[in-house]
Amino acid sequence: MNPASIHTPVLIIGGSLVGLSASLFLAWRGVPHILVEKHHGSAAHPRATGFTEHTLEFFRAAGIAERIPQVPPGATVRRARVESLAGQHYEELPWTPGQPEERDGKASPMAGAAIAQDLLEPILREAARARGADLRTGVELLSVQQDAQRVTAQLRQRDTGACYAVTADYLIAADGAASPIREQLGIARQGAGPLRVLRSVLFRCAEADAFLERGIRQFDIDQPGFKGFLGTYSDGRWFLMFEEQSESTDAQLRALVRQALGKDMAFELITTGRWELAGLIADRFSEGRIFLAGDSAHQLPPTRGGYGANTGIDDAYNLAWKLQRVVRRQSRPALLDTYTDERRPIAWLRHQQTFARPDYAKWVGDGYQDAPLYGNLAMELGQLTRSGAILGADAALPPAAHPRDWAGQPGTRAPHVWVRHRGNSISSIDLLTEDFVLLTADPRWSAAAAHLSLKTLLAGADVVFPADQAFVDTFGTGDDGAVIVRPDGIIAWRSAPAAIPDAMLLRAVMEKIAMPHS
Repeated sequence: MNPASIHTPVLIIGGSLVGLSASLFLAWRGVPHILVEKHHGSAAHPRATGFTEHTLEFFRAAGIAERIPQVPPGATVRRARVESLAGQHYEELPWTPGQPEERDGKASPMAGAAIAQDLLEPILREAARARGADLRTGVELLSVQQDAQRVTAQLRQRDTGACYAVTADYLIAADGAASPIREQLGIARQGAGPLRVLRSVLFRCAEADAFLERGIRQFDIDQPGFKGFLGTYSDGRWFLMFEEQSESTDAQLRALVRQALGKDMAFELITTGRWELAGLIADRFSEGRIFLAGDSAHQLPPTRGGYGANTGIDDAYNLAWKLQRVVRRQSRPALLDTYTDERRPIAWLRHQQTFARPDYAKWVGDGYQDAPLYGNLAMELGQLTRSGAILGADAALPPAAHPRDWAGQPGTRAPHVWVRHRGNSISSIDLLTEDFVLLTADPRWSAAAAHLSLKTLLAGADVVFPADQAFVDTFGTGDDGAVIVRPDGIIAWRSAPAAIPDAMLLRAVMEKIAMPHS
C-alpha cells in the first residue's frame, strides 16, 4: 500500500495503558484502527499497580480477565505511617475516614487486580493484536490536523526516519499528561494544579518482603528531615517516592532507600525517574474528531482508589462502543458528543475525592475538606453517569453511592446478579456488553420492541433471577416496567410507573439514547 493512502476509521496516539485498552476494546467490537506508540515496549517503571472490579469487568467482557491474576475477595490496600519499613509503625492510615471498606465480593463477578502496569500492558498488546489491531511501535507523531471530514496525522518511523501520513475518521489522544495534541488544540486544564516534583526509585529487595506479613503494602516514611512513600508491586519489586528539589546522585538515592528500609538489606536499583504530581482536568475532552483519554484528559496522582489508570480505562470503554456505532453508521456522530458530558464530571469527582482524603489533603489546604467522601465501591461500581443520552437521571441523585443503594436508576451501572441463562449460571452483566438491551418481566414490552434494533430479555423466561434478587426489585421496574441498558452496561432509560408498553414510546427513547441514523 502506498503510505500516502493509508486510512483507518480510528487512529490511537499513545500505546501505554489507556491507548492499549482502547485498542483492545475497539478490536473486540470489530472496529478497524491503527495505534502508534513512539516506544517499542512498556516503560521501565511500572507506575500503576491496582485495578478495580469495574476495570476487570471491562476486561472480562473483552475476554482477557482470566489472564489477569485477581486479589482475594475483600482485599483492600492498607497504608501505615512508619519511621521506616523495619522501624516503628506509628499508625494505620484509613483511605476513607469514618467508613469501613466493604468489599464482600457481592457487587461484582470480579475482584480487583494487583498487577504492575508493565506486566499488564503486554497482555493488552497481545490480546489486541490477536483480535486484529494494527499496533505500530517506534512510530512518533509529527503533526495532526483535522477538518470536517477527517483527521490527518503525519507520522515518522523512528528507526528508519521514514515519514508517512494516516487519515482517520476519528483520533483518540492517549498521549499522556503532557499531551502535545491537547496543547495543540488549545484545551486548558483546571484543578489543584502542579503540586510537587517527585523522584521515584524502583528497586528489588527480597528481604523487604518479610515485612509484608501484617498485610500492609504501603508506607508513609515519617522521619525528621525525610518524608517519603514506600510501596511494593508484590512481585519482588519496591518503589520509593519523595519530593526532590534538585537532581540526586546514585549514591544519594541508594542512601535514601536504605533510610526508608530502616535496616541494612541487600537491594538492586532497577531504574529511577522524576515526575510531576498534579491534579488537572481538561476543560473539554474532545474537539471535533479528536478525543482525549486517560492522562491527557485528567491528570490525577496515584491513589489507593486507583483513580488515575482506572479512570482512563473507563474513558476507553465509554468511547469504544460509541465509535463502533458511529463508524458502522448505526448512530449519528452526535452520540460522540456525550463523551465529555459523561466522563468529565466523573474525572472531576475523582479529583475532588483524591484531595479531600488525608493522603493528599495536607498538600492542597482546606479547599476540599468539606466535600462528602465516597467509598471505593461507590466510586467504582456506583458512580452516576449523566448526559443527554441518558433519560431520567434525577438531578437530586448523588454523584456516587454504594451499589446496594442503587436499584436500576438511569445513569447507574446495571447491577451484577448471578442469573440462569440458557441453562447456565452467569453474571447479569455478561448479557449487557454487546448492544442495547431491553430487560423486562412484562411480555408486552418485549412485543413492543419486536421491530426495533433492540435486543430483549424477558425475566423469568430468557433470564431467571434468584428469588432474593428478583429483577423487578433489583432494577426497580415493578412488575410491569422495563429498562434499557447500553453496550457499556449503563442503564440509559427506565419506564415510568404504570407506563403502557408501546412501540412508539420505545422508538422515541431509542432516538434519544442511541441516536440512530434515519
